[in-house]
Amino acid sequence: MGITSRMIPTEDASARKREIDEKLKQEQETLSFIRENLEKSDQLTKGMVSILSSFESRLMQLENSIIPVHKQTENLQRLQENVDKTLSCLDHVISYYHVAKDTDRIIREGPSGRLDEYLACIARIQKAVEYFQDNNPDSPELNTVKARFEKGKELLEAEFRSLLTRYSKPVPPILILDAISVDEDIELQEEVVLEHLPEAVLQDIICISGWLVEYGRNQDFMNVYFQIRSSQLDRSIKGLKEHFRKNSASSGVLYSPAVQTKRKDTPTKKAPKRPVYIPGTIRKAQNLLKQYSQHGLDGKKGGSNLTPLEGKDDVLDIEIDSYIHCISAFVKLAQSEYALLTEIIPEHHQKKTFDSLIQEALDNLMLEGDNIVSAARRAIMRHDYSAVLTIFPILRHLKMNKSEFDSTLQGTAASTKNKLPTLITSMETIGAKALEEFADSIKNDPDKEYNMPKDGTVHELTSNAILFLQQLLDFHETAGAMLASQVLGDTYNIPLDPRETSSASSSTSDFNKRLLSSYICKVLGNLQLNLLSKSKVYEDSALSAIFLHNNYNYILKSLEKSELIQLVTVTQRKAESSYRELIKQQIDIYQRSWLKVLEHLTDKNMPIFQPGAKLKDKERQVIKDKFKGFNDGLEELCKIQKGWAIPDKEQRDYIRQSQRKIVSDAYRAFLHRCANISFTKNPEKYHKYRPEEVEEMIEKLFDTSA
Repeated sequence: MGITSRMIPTEDASARKREIDEKLKQEQETLSFIRENLEKSDQLTKGMVSILSSFESRLMQLENSIIPVHKQTENLQRLQENVDKTLSCLDHVISYYHVAKDTDRIIREGPSGRLDEYLACIARIQKAVEYFQDNNPDSPELNTVKARFEKGKELLEAEFRSLLTRYSKPVPPILILDAISVDEDIELQEEVVLEHLPEAVLQDIICISGWLVEYGRNQDFMNVYFQIRSSQLDRSIKGLKEHFRKNSASSGVLYSPAVQTKRKDTPTKKAPKRPVYIPGTIRKAQNLLKQYSQHGLDGKKGGSNLTPLEGKDDVLDIEIDSYIHCISAFVKLAQSEYALLTEIIPEHHQKKTFDSLIQEALDNLMLEGDNIVSAARRAIMRHDYSAVLTIFPILRHLKMNKSEFDSTLQGTAASTKNKLPTLITSMETIGAKALEEFADSIKNDPDKEYNMPKDGTVHELTSNAILFLQQLLDFHETAGAMLASQVLGDTYNIPLDPRETSSASSSTSDFNKRLLSSYICKVLGNLQLNLLSKSKVYEDSALSAIFLHNNYNYILKSLEKSELIQLVTVTQRKAESSYRELIKQQIDIYQRSWLKVLEHLTDKNMPIFQPGAKLKDKERQVIKDKFKGFNDGLEELCKIQKGWAIPDKEQRDYIRQSQRKIVSDAYRAFLHRCANISFTKNPEKYHKYRPEEVEEMIEKLFDTSA
């Protein structure tokens, strides 16, 4: 170590010492500065403490001065507020004593035209009543404001009645027809909205209703409501009926001109078609049926009281059409009334009020339906079975609209809901009774000689029965349901599928169709038996055959033309071939009438001779008798049968041609055998007719104009 120190130069040690001395001097200066600053800080701190002490002393002095003042001010403010509240309460209380006077004029003048202001006055009166009841129940002012409140409520009820009475009008028939009709040619079918009340009036009525329920504690207005609206509903339907009476035409159904002109240019999806009865569809049948009803079914000749009168039938058509439309109108109007009612009547009173509202119109409709049933029943008792035809379109319409009807009456009393089903049951019962009695009348129609067509043409009974059955075809579903409703399956021996034995499935479409088919077959069977019986009235078996032929042919052609045959074949598959066989049998029977003529042309008793040999007198006489017998028989038959009739040209031509060929061929063969026989000196006396003349005579058969 000593060696190293000795090795450091003297200059470096001096420099190092100077450096250390300088740093020491700097540190001493810094220390001196810090001491000076500490002394200054102590002085400042002492000064601040002195200031704060002085400030604290002053604050305490201030607090001691302010707090009493603040408390006094707070007490004064509280007193002021109490005074204000007291004055306000006094003003409020005093106002209750002036309510009767302040609202007197407005209450006396009523709510008309200023409902909001009137209700505000009522609200003031109501508050006054509550005040006096709570604070001074013995004061005379309470009786005053109570009387004023009751007066205000009475005037509100009167206004409710007045608005309903003044603005409730029957719905115009044209608008009802627009609402219930559907034109399948118009693709856009906007629903017609029935606005019963102007919007402003409706809002006032709703407002009054709400107040009477909430504050008036009164339900009498609901009775007022249903009475007024019930009257308008009934008047609307009666107006529609009157519209039909005045304007219905037999050519079609009344519809509003608006339906034909509006909404044509904006196509959209088609609306569902509503079934509508078309006037005149059953009038023709009724006319014809009435012509035959008495003497055709009872054996009487005519009956002037059933002579068809076009005017009466027009009225009947209008009545049926009117009733059907009134049923649809009732549903539509009732739905509209319910929609209106839900805005005015509280929810828990809506169904009961609606039930009361529709009773008058519904009862009138049901009464009219009962009258139709009663009229049909009386007609059936007179054996006028055409009357049942009035039931079919109505019953079909009622059943097709039953679901909508039930939906509309949902929530009403059971007695209300059951009115339509009861009417439907009555119509089905009387309809089924008419069908049954009609079938029996066909079977039991008496055989009266004077009632038989002398020319062997179609009997009135046949045309009557077929015409009746053709009308059933138009209403086959309704007629089938009629029969099914009376559980007549056993009567017609309908084979039932086990799945169709339940009450729900027994009225299915297939079962009803088979039931109606069996009924028609029963009527046709009764008709066939009766015709066979009637044919025995004729003494001439050929005329009897022509009579049966004409009737069987008429039945077959009518079945085919009206498509009844498709319904018949549901239960009788061979019905068509059976009738054709019957027709052929009668033609064969008729042709036998010519055997007594043709037997003269046979070889029976014909002498055997050699060509050129001279005949004996007896042999010549045989040939003469054959010619004479043929000529006389031909003339007699042609004379008689020319007066007979075969209306069907095709059948008439067929029978003529067949008979002409048979007779002509036999006559030509006979003439050929006698061509070289000299049996008389006057051959023209016996050979009166050439074969062509015989054919012409036969060609004139069944031609009354010849």
